Amino acid sequence: MPLYAIIGTDKADSLADRLAVRPAHLARMELLKAEGRLVLAGPFPAIDSIDPGPAGFSGSLIVAEFECLTDAKTWASADPYVTNGIFTDVSVKPFRHVLP
Repeated sequence: MPLYAIIGTDKADSLADRLAVRPAHLARMELLKAEGRLVLAGPFPAIDSIDPGPAGFSGSLIVAEFECLTDAKTWASADPYVTNGIFTDVSVKPFRHVLP
């Protein structure tokens, strides 16, 4: 099955809203993982730190398997970070896993 990169960009000062919606977002990630379709996922710290504290995050990256680009876009558009306005922009692109 082909891979797709989903890149979400957070709104300004998103941390409190992001944390409130995080359990629903993670539940969707766990479903992808359980189906064996999740390659990797995680947030972009807003500062150069693994734990950005109150600076929060500037967005997220998800790389997962979907049947087609349309399916990946449909899935991304239903993510709680999208439906609750945490992401101001979402880009979905075909991804080719080369290394490692």
